[in-house]
Amino acid sequence: MFFGLDLSSPLFWSAFGSIILANIVLSGDNAVVIAMAARTLKPEQRGKAIFWGSAAAIVMRIVLTIVAIQLLSMPYLKIVGAILLVYIGVDLLSAEEEEDDHGKEINGMAAAIRTILLADLVMSLDNVLAVAAAAKGDLPLLVLGLLVSIPLIIFGATLLTKVMERFPIIITIGAALLGFLAGEMLLTDPAVTTRFGAMGEQTVTFGGILGAVLVVALGTYLTKRQEKKAKARSA
Repeated sequence: MFFGLDLSSPLFWSAFGSIILANIVLSGDNAVVIAMAARTLKPEQRGKAIFWGSAAAIVMRIVLTIVAIQLLSMPYLKIVGAILLVYIGVDLLSAEEEEDDHGKEINGMAAAIRTILLADLVMSLDNVLAVAAAAKGDLPLLVLGLLVSIPLIIFGATLLTKVMERFPIIITIGAALLGFLAGEMLLTDPAVTTRFGAMGEQTVTFGGILGAVLVVALGTYLTKRQEKKAKARSA
């Protein structure tokens, strides 16, 4: 026995594996956000931002999982989350490179970690239900499974930052993903379904597509405006 867990039980390893698998599969979008938030930092700052952002996000997810069912039943919560995801997506897509000043680097890393935590909080509302179901109410098992997942998420985010440097289009795709999730969250909020009825799968998907288009359009517009301002200052 280890903290009340029977490590010799096949049931333990089955549930443990299910938690890790569910968390890895459901954390793909989170890894994208982590990579996007850290991409503008210097290489020596990226690793720290990814590590601390991922670790803090997992701890937050553990707490969120415990109260997930109650949270998801609250009306307007997903609507607020959808608005936050749109903001995060637009902000990440139009993010500028940080200056080389040391103070700016520290502020940049802190901002990246805050963005990681906020995005993970919003996107984990639905994901944690699957992880909680895999744990079957066993809190120590849930905590252990999520903690073991940390290095896997960090590895995915670190790999994505390197890929984004070579293929910038992935940044746009990541922002579109956040918009898509925002559209889906908005149409599945209890306040919306209570007033208009449960939305069909096609309607929810269409809402996600509109959200993706909105984020990319806004982000692209703000990026071009920033470029014009930068040219005007340098002229």
